[in-house]
Amino acid sequence: MLSNRQQFDYAVGDMGINLYFMSAMTYLLFFYTDVYGLSAEVAAGVFLFARVIDAITDPIMGFLADRTRTRWGKFRPYVLFGAVPLAVIAVATFTVPGFDKLGQIIWAYATYTLFGIIYTVVTIPYAALSAVISNDYQERSRFTSVRMMLALAGGAIVSVGMLPLVDMFGGDEAGFQLTMTVFGVIATFLLWLTFRGTEETMPSLDAGDKVNFRDSVRVVVTNSPLWITIALFCLGMLAFTFRFTTVPYYFKYSMGREDLIWLYMLVTLAVMFPGLLAVPWLSRKYGKAGAVRLGALIAMVGAVGFYFTPVTDVWLVFVWGSVLAIGGAPIMVLGWAMLADTVEHGEVRTGIRAEGVVFSTASFFQKMAKAIAGSGIAAMLAWFGFVANQEQSQETIAGLLFMIAVCPLLFNVLLFLVSLAHRLDRTRHAAIVRDLTERSIKPTHG
Repeated sequence: MLSNRQQFDYAVGDMGINLYFMSAMTYLLFFYTDVYGLSAEVAAGVFLFARVIDAITDPIMGFLADRTRTRWGKFRPYVLFGAVPLAVIAVATFTVPGFDKLGQIIWAYATYTLFGIIYTVVTIPYAALSAVISNDYQERSRFTSVRMMLALAGGAIVSVGMLPLVDMFGGDEAGFQLTMTVFGVIATFLLWLTFRGTEETMPSLDAGDKVNFRDSVRVVVTNSPLWITIALFCLGMLAFTFRFTTVPYYFKYSMGREDLIWLYMLVTLAVMFPGLLAVPWLSRKYGKAGAVRLGALIAMVGAVGFYFTPVTDVWLVFVWGSVLAIGGAPIMVLGWAMLADTVEHGEVRTGIRAEGVVFSTASFFQKMAKAIAGSGIAAMLAWFGFVANQEQSQETIAGLLFMIAVCPLLFNVLLFLVSLAHRLDRTRHAAIVRDLTERSIKPTHG
């Protein structure tokens, strides 16, 4: 059983990670089009290329992590030594170099791609830690809830602090660069705190008995609950990315209330905290898949309400946006907990425990969803005729509403349907753990 301090030390790392995640997901496209000066079409290319490369590196990182053996464990060293490089490249990504237009485009491609690679080096091992610090079905829901609350706190810091800090540091180019420097320092400290306060307690392979590539493929291919969880993860990520990345554009150009961007993001993140607190209870009462379905239904209601709300009704925009956000809480928490459960499912079927490969495979598809969403949003902006820092056409205004409300609605409908196929519940997982114990299978190899 993990102590409250141990849960906090693990969870606080995601607070630091989310300083990067939310900055890139929510503001990087806006930074590219409205500050950096890239067209929506060029920005779409940057997002697609960088995120596809980022996703491709995930399985490689998972395979390497599973084969790592150090006195600190196999995952924690990456959290320790990757923190500073991640901070440096994050600052570079939000920097406008003094190059000509072609040079700036190359810089955008290079920095965002490298950011994604280093982000993978840190976050894949960090996520896999959840499977080696505990193997208890319900405890994973609890400490993942703590993790997501602190992740939301990191997101709230970005939502509340990004634009005011940008203004405080001189605005535009210098403002974004210095703001990311502050976030980088904070994130580095938090990741180091995770390294210091966690311990990999689940047994690992002996140094001479590492997971090979064929074993890694077998663990993934034969693990049907993993693929269902991945599908849920991807749909949740698509819904989240569309509704958050579109916010700056919707408030600036559709509502004419750019001053409310930070407040809307703060409110819609803050209302998720009660939802996160309720998730462990919902998981106990309805099971993890049932709680995810309930969240999808709530999100659908919020999306429909948002779609029919006039842009002049600021109060209702906040209300329905909050409902939509609350509906996203269960998959945000339980997706990670469900993913950890699939490690034991794969182990009992194959005799191989490969946390890094399982988590990196899920991350690969999640990042592909982010790539589709990020480049898709930029491409849709271009399709709907968006031109930065100008009054938008009615077609563009309608397109922004489609992206912020209809797209999340459709993704949540699919999320609900896919969750019906999830069968790895508490009873089945407990039986798997008992089976593994009785057979005395070592957690990373049979």
